[in-house]
Amino acid sequence: GNIGCIVNGAGLAMATMDIIKLHGGAPANFLDVGGGASEEQVTEAFKLLASDKNVKAIFVNIFGGIMRCDVMAAGIIKAAAEVEIRIPMIVRLKGTREVEAKQLLNSSGLRLIPEDDLDEAAKKAVQTAKIVALADQIDVGVRFEIPL
Repeated sequence: GNIGCIVNGAGLAMATMDIIKLHGGAPANFLDVGGGASEEQVTEAFKLLASDKNVKAIFVNIFGGIMRCDVMAAGIIKAAAEVEIRIPMIVRLKGTREVEAKQLLNSSGLRLIPEDDLDEAAKKAVQTAKIVALADQIDVGVRFEIPL
């Protein structure tokens, strides 16, 4: 597969992989950050995904119950500062401290693809991964101009 998934919880991981498949994509893997991940653990998850040459898009799908969305957002920001992530990132954060998380990401200057709806987020992950994979096949780079 070519879509790396960062999720919290095995059930959400399975649902995320299923919806990616439903829309014609192929999950490369999933990293379950669990309910109590720290910023450092989130950063390590991004490092792992960014090092996989098969991953063409990263789909972050967090349902914040125990896992706070603002901690996830802070981890994404920290990962972007520490790791040169050139892979397009689709981010869906729902639940505990969601508003604060979205404010953090919006003010971070990161160019990511936010999406609240799971179905739409999965479609965007699949289509984005396809674009990057097609560009790789003809040995050209692709750069996404994502408005802030």
